[in-house]
Amino acid sequence: MCGRFQLLTTQELEEVKWILDNLDREQAQKIMTGEIYPTNVVPVLMVRDGRIRPWAMTWGFPHFKGSGVIINARSESASEKPLFAGSVRQSRCVIPGTGFFEWKKTGGQTKEKILFRLPDEPVLYMAGLYRNDGDESRFVILTTAANTSVAGVHDRMPLILRKPEIRRWMEDEPSARKLLAHHPQRPALTAEAV
Repeated sequence: MCGRFQLLTTQELEEVKWILDNLDREQAQKIMTGEIYPTNVVPVLMVRDGRIRPWAMTWGFPHFKGSGVIINARSESASEKPLFAGSVRQSRCVIPGTGFFEWKKTGGQTKEKILFRLPDEPVLYMAGLYRNDGDESRFVILTTAANTSVAGVHDRMPLILRKPEIRRWMEDEPSARKLLAHHPQRPALTAEAV
């Protein structure tokens, strides 16, 4: 499960700077950076008019039972679930981040917060699904089985896309379904306690 992620905006992160600079002024005023929590508004990438563009969206689909939000969808079963099936077909997005957090049990009730990042890339791209609720766009992050770099902390992790997979994920449904069903070993991540 991915319950929080990070989006830093330091000047060295040209990719994040491009995303933020390409939001329209009204949307840019709504977004959060730093540690991102469910229900925060963040920039999400989607294809519009044949171009990859950022769009401000709220993290979490309203829960069908009326309270709270659903923030993740299991990649293996998303296309079978009524809540996500339509989005798998036609509303796929990519959530940029500079890392994601998980909590490692250290004994009893104590947990240690761990930040996972890509070792050689400043930005990671998480596969997501979105939908429009009235005049608000909302997204969920797809999760997959943890690879060996995350498995010691949690059994799930975000479905991280490599750069060549980003456009195919958003534009090509057959390619997207292959990624959901037969995703290759995701990249190794570094972990640090925060």
